[in-house]
Amino acid sequence: MSDIVLIQPPIRDFYLTRKRTYPYGLALIAAQLQNNGFSVEIIDALATSKSKNLAWPEEMNYLHPYYGKHDITPFSLFHRFKHFGYGFSSTAEKARRFDPWLVGIASLFTPYQEYAERTADAVRKACPGAVIVIGGHHPTAFPESVLSWTAVDFIIRGDGEQATPLLAHRILENGPYGDIPGIGFRKGGHGLHINPPAEIKSLDSIAPSAPDSAVAKYYSRNKRKSIVIAASRGCPMRCAYCCMGGSRPTYRIRPVDHVFEEIESSMSNYDVGFIDFEDEHLTLNKSWFMDLMSRFISRYGKRNIELRAMNGLFPPSLDSGCIRKMREAGFKTLNLSVGSLDKGQLLKFNRPDMMEPVMTAIDTAKRENLDVVAYLIAGAPGQSAENSLRDIIRLAQQDVLVGVSIFYPAPGSRYYSMCEELGILPDSMALFRSSAIPMSHADARTDAVTLLRIGRIVNFMKSLKDRNLNTPGNAGEAETTSPQNLNGRMSAGLQALQYLFTEGKIMGYDPDAGFYEHTVSRPLVELFLNSFEMDDSRNGFSSLAVSGLNSYPDFRNPA
Repeated sequence: MSDIVLIQPPIRDFYLTRKRTYPYGLALIAAQLQNNGFSVEIIDALATSKSKNLAWPEEMNYLHPYYGKHDITPFSLFHRFKHFGYGFSSTAEKARRFDPWLVGIASLFTPYQEYAERTADAVRKACPGAVIVIGGHHPTAFPESVLSWTAVDFIIRGDGEQATPLLAHRILENGPYGDIPGIGFRKGGHGLHINPPAEIKSLDSIAPSAPDSAVAKYYSRNKRKSIVIAASRGCPMRCAYCCMGGSRPTYRIRPVDHVFEEIESSMSNYDVGFIDFEDEHLTLNKSWFMDLMSRFISRYGKRNIELRAMNGLFPPSLDSGCIRKMREAGFKTLNLSVGSLDKGQLLKFNRPDMMEPVMTAIDTAKRENLDVVAYLIAGAPGQSAENSLRDIIRLAQQDVLVGVSIFYPAPGSRYYSMCEELGILPDSMALFRSSAIPMSHADARTDAVTLLRIGRIVNFMKSLKDRNLNTPGNAGEAETTSPQNLNGRMSAGLQALQYLFTEGKIMGYDPDAGFYEHTVSRPLVELFLNSFEMDDSRNGFSSLAVSGLNSYPDFRNPA
């Protein structure tokens, strides 16, 4: 038996990235509850390899021309819509076995809010006497909507570490609830009581996250445990596409001692081999960050622990000393949050000029033998597809992987408000996700899918270079439609490249049906192909020159 159960619900989507689903927020709340004398269990419905193919949601049928066929090439996108994790009823049954009187359910992302609601409904049936509370970004952004869910008793908006123990105590005392930070509830038929989002000013007042053995076992890499740390909260920047750019949470940094206390609590329980810092801006305060890295090197430098900041690093905050220290501490890859390299688009994103900081960070990372992944945003309202292609090509000239992220309207962001004012928000909250290619204005969807595929083509070509493999010759030189001539994903990709560079088509390959042409923007593909200069031997591409896409002068040789 446990007093309280905290649940991360299952989700449904075209894909799931396991390393990004660690229930860190629930682990923090669990620690605060335990410090207040409550027994707590975390049920992570995503901590399983279970998945089930589903029929596509009717509201996503418009995606069939883009995703609808099976494709085994390295530049495939999505094909199957799946339920990831345990079922709603089985998740609720796991909760019932602990006989809790309070159940907290995370609803972090608006496109997945339906699955949080279905989890709450299942828990209500399995645990009819339990109080159900929903927390996360979705109830923070849409409190009235979540309080309309019949199974829900309370919501918590904003930081939940202080509010959840207070709510637990008040439930035992039978109220009152109105002064709890971030609380929301129905007032017995007389409207709603909704407090502003809670914000914990001093992060060192929060107990370190509570390590959970079941969760730690699932989120392992190379047979060693992985952990997540957030050394700060909030963001001082006001990027137009980000929810933090609109809600304006205060930027707060934890003392380095406090961060290490949390790291130690995991190190003492597990053989940790990977740490992801989930901060919005890990390197923004340089002196604090250098202290953090120096302390980590001194304490754990011989433990062979890989560090990563998968939320992305702000390129202007990186210099050679910072990157060198990161490599010494255990970073092997820099994830760069670029957005765009186009000055005009960056103005729309409310971000500074990125060209020189990005190129400098890449050059320094390469000298330090670090891999680099640079993330771009494409498909935002008013964003030029041609400019996004130029971004991809400019990065393709560097020794980096290119990550193309399709824009979606993040609730709370300035872009969300703009889309709402223009009447171009998707009809369903379930479509507020990149995989749904939500923006339908003009040719936005076809352009966005084309940019996604081109980004993957660029990365595949880089992998060929890394493996010292030749680029393909003329498509007519091989029986490219014969399945027996293919040897898996790599061979399919090589032959699809033949089609691309001889016929100008982006092809997919279905083992049961052969090659077929993807729905893409032919003008964008032509612009992409015009950027190449092929060498005579066809052993590779002599350059990824931006011939005809040269609106960006190299910052080292300004026009």
